Amino acid sequence: MKVHEMMTTDVCVVSPNNTLRDAAMLMEKMDIGSLPVGTNDRLVGIITDRDIAVRAVAHGKTPDTTVQEAMSTDIKYCYEDEDVDHVARNMADLELRRMPVVNRDKRLVGVVSLSNFAYSGDRKASDKLLKGVAAPH
Repeated sequence: MKVHEMMTTDVCVVSPNNTLRDAAMLMEKMDIGSLPVGTNDRLVGIITDRDIAVRAVAHGKTPDTTVQEAMSTDIKYCYEDEDVDHVARNMADLELRRMPVVNRDKRLVGVVSLSNFAYSGDRKASDKLLKGVAAPH
């Protein structure tokens, strides 16, 4: 199975110039824990609820702080035509619960998450990923 067969394609993207409040409100509305950050059709970062809490709030940043100030710029992604077993292994090694999916032109086309694997029917890949992200630190 390839990633494009199981990924979520309905992806909300936030701008690095949006505020943390904007990002948090969008996360609440969409019931998600992370948002890709994009500029001019390019992925430039990821902002998670944990980034907002740990990088921003814990350091006294206000809700009007820009996403750019709290986002992760070391973006791990996969390609839409990659095999799900390979992606599951990579996500497990990196201890990632979600990963942006790009096409070969590196344009964002979706997101793949632990829940996508759980519902994919590929038990081997799902188990591999779960063991990787659920491992004690």
